[in-house]
Amino acid sequence: MTSTPTTNPVSSSGTLPTVAEWKAMVAKFQRPSISRATWQMINSILPFIAVWALMAKSLSGPYWITLLLAILGGLFVVRIFIIFHDCGHGSFFKSKKLNDITGFITGVLTFTPYFHWRWEHSLHHASCGDLERRGVGDIWTMTVKEYMAASPWRKFVYRTARNPIVLFLIAPVFLFMIYQRFPNKKASNREKWSVYWMNAAIFGLAGLLIWAVGFKGWLMIQVPITMAAGAFGVWMFYVQHQYEDVYWEHHGEWDYTAAALQGSSFYKLPRILQWFTGNIGFHHIHHLSPRIPNYNLEACHNSHEVFKTVKPITIMSSLRTLKLRLWDEENRRLIGFGSLRDRNLQGA
Repeated sequence: MTSTPTTNPVSSSGTLPTVAEWKAMVAKFQRPSISRATWQMINSILPFIAVWALMAKSLSGPYWITLLLAILGGLFVVRIFIIFHDCGHGSFFKSKKLNDITGFITGVLTFTPYFHWRWEHSLHHASCGDLERRGVGDIWTMTVKEYMAASPWRKFVYRTARNPIVLFLIAPVFLFMIYQRFPNKKASNREKWSVYWMNAAIFGLAGLLIWAVGFKGWLMIQVPITMAAGAFGVWMFYVQHQYEDVYWEHHGEWDYTAAALQGSSFYKLPRILQWFTGNIGFHHIHHLSPRIPNYNLEACHNSHEVFKTVKPITIMSSLRTLKLRLWDEENRRLIGFGSLRDRNLQGA
């Protein structure tokens, strides 16, 4: 079983670029543009509001029309989430205040507490690919040794959590509508209060919409949108760090540059999907420098050969990543349960 690998990007010297080298390469792309950022907000938020209104109107007709519109609404939520995401990195606008205000507004629309999410996401960037620092802001990934040593119950829970139906349909709705309503116990007071204030804003907006379309109508609109957005969003995040030749390393050998360029995918999407996902398919660039706003990621990727050597994952090849479940430390690749079973039979 094979999936499209991500080749190791190298500089002209045959090695990964040094920190000084890649910082020089990306410096000019880290400058936010207020005009591009403002236009992105306009062409993301206003169409989403229009789709929501159309869905409300469509409730008087066949419900399948509402569900079709929910797919479009979900795609706009993904695009809005990228704006939220960039604000969390302080990259969308030059102004910190503008980033924080926009982050809160887009957080209401995506059901995500801004400061709390920003804190957890920073941990993800600081630890991505580090075997000793798994568990925050990532997809639960066990090594082969950990899985083999696990109890039958833990194996069952892990298999269930990695099941595509659970991972892409059930978990996202739980994550965005329920789980994110409660702060992490390790969070600071600022992060905890961001959850409480976000909850108040979300419930306030929901109350207004329920007043307009009724509780049943709100559920018939909002739940499908959240399901669609959650499925798209979690899938994007999954593909970004769950492919066969992804980078995982023990903490002592972990390297930030390698984790970014070898442990984050280049997901090459059709233009329309690249637009809806805010260029986040250029995830190797984003992890190298989170200060690059999404509207500059493609230009940065095209600016230097070292980035172009990253072999893209396509939609068709990305589907094969669904079979990957465990990190094989011995062979340094993600494998599926089938490969583990075959190995066990051969060793029997």
